[in-house]
Amino acid sequence: MRSERTPVSRTILVIEDDRDIARLLEMHLRDAGYTVTVTGDGIAGLRAASARSFDLILLDLILPGMDGLELCRKLRERPDYTPILMLTARSADIDRILGLETGADDYLAKPFNIRELLARVKALFRRVEALRSGEGLPGSGVIRAGEMTIDPEGRRVTVRGQPVSLTAKEFDLLAEFARHPGKVYSRARLLDVVWGLGYEGYEHTVNSHINRLREKIEKDPSRPRYVLTVRGVGYKFADREDLKKG
Repeated sequence: MRSERTPVSRTILVIEDDRDIARLLEMHLRDAGYTVTVTGDGIAGLRAASARSFDLILLDLILPGMDGLELCRKLRERPDYTPILMLTARSADIDRILGLETGADDYLAKPFNIRELLARVKALFRRVEALRSGEGLPGSGVIRAGEMTIDPEGRRVTVRGQPVSLTAKEFDLLAEFARHPGKVYSRARLLDVVWGLGYEGYEHTVNSHINRLREKIEKDPSRPRYVLTVRGVGYKFADREDLKKG
């Protein structure tokens, strides 16, 4: 009996300098039905990612030529969005936090179980498909708040008529807030809703993303109009009364 394959072959770029691990990843990903490209250093990885689009990038943290964090930053500066699963041999929380803050969608520490890696890959694809289709998102129509317009389906944001370029997580944060104006979120709750389960203890990541989001959407980030801080609790999106005050 043939093993189950993905209906449409998705493309995955593996950037890993350990040849044994790279071969292992390539073998199992191909067996799962994915089309795989492998590079062994950061510069080659960036070149490959720039030459064509991929559905997912598996990115090692420690690489020759350009490390994974720097490569992740460069990838997230581009307008197109590709999910990134970061692989790291380090166990320190700071390395995982840095990976998430630079734009990685998920991380997996070495040594890892190949079944867990394949499960993470499938979960990322499901999450991307759900976001693109608007599945499970209440009020997926265009949202207008003050001088801001948010199009959840097209994943576009304009402020005062000007387009705003957001990373995937910045957009997810903003959309979650804007769909529930006035609702107060703790940092832990935002981790669950936007990042998913398994990120307990990484509240600082939420702060960093909100700071960057404010830099892009607020006229004066030091006096935010849209994403407001609720002291001692967390954050909320401005409701009508808040916008009137602003």
